[in-house]
Amino acid sequence: MASHTLFSSATTSTRCSHHDSIKKADPFSPNLQITTHKLQSQWLGITKFPLHSSKLRPYLPKTRTIAATVTFSLPTANPERVNPTDKSPKWSLKGIKSFAMGELEARKLKFSTTGTEAILMGILVEGTNRASKLLRANGFTLFKVREEAIKLIGKPDYFFFSPEHPPLTESAQKALDWAVDQKLKSGDDGEITTSHLLLGVWSEKEAAGYKIMATLGFNDEQAQQLHSLISKPGFLED
Repeated sequence: MASHTLFSSATTSTRCSHHDSIKKADPFSPNLQITTHKLQSQWLGITKFPLHSSKLRPYLPKTRTIAATVTFSLPTANPERVNPTDKSPKWSLKGIKSFAMGELEARKLKFSTTGTEAILMGILVEGTNRASKLLRANGFTLFKVREEAIKLIGKPDYFFFSPEHPPLTESAQKALDWAVDQKLKSGDDGEITTSHLLLGVWSEKEAAGYKIMATLGFNDEQAQQLHSLISKPGFLED
């Protein structure tokens, strides 16, 4: 069988006049020139492969500045009652986080709104607040609350995409307003805590949150004990 010969021709490298060594080109130089190679074959004839300088540079990932807004308030149906110029009570960070976790739980369950049951789940998900510790001490778990919520509201439609912030139900809004009202009535300058929020959920007797709490063993006596605790001057969230 006849043999086929493959020839390759390239420009000869430049040599230094003082040293018999090949000068190495800087791979990051913008003036880098890469020679064109010719491949000659009996089958291919002469084929040129032009290789142009790509001006190689180290890859640096692009970053962008992220702006975030932190709020110390939650939705209210009566914004006029709280004057932002006064020393009005503000929600604790754990209270705000519990509310945000409640919205997230509503989205996970494909609910179209954020109800009192979602707020209850948010309190449990936050996990470090006094209200959550009280609930867990009485046998509440996130799984149990989810299970009861589905029994009351129905199985979610898995093809439904919940909005980023599911709107509050009327009962959920009243629960938030109840917590704010109780803090304003106390005359204390402290924060509105998750304990206020939990009692706000309990105050809505016809809502899913109250029914779930009652089913899992929460009662008026425990609610009264918690209310007495948060009514003390200088009460702070743990």
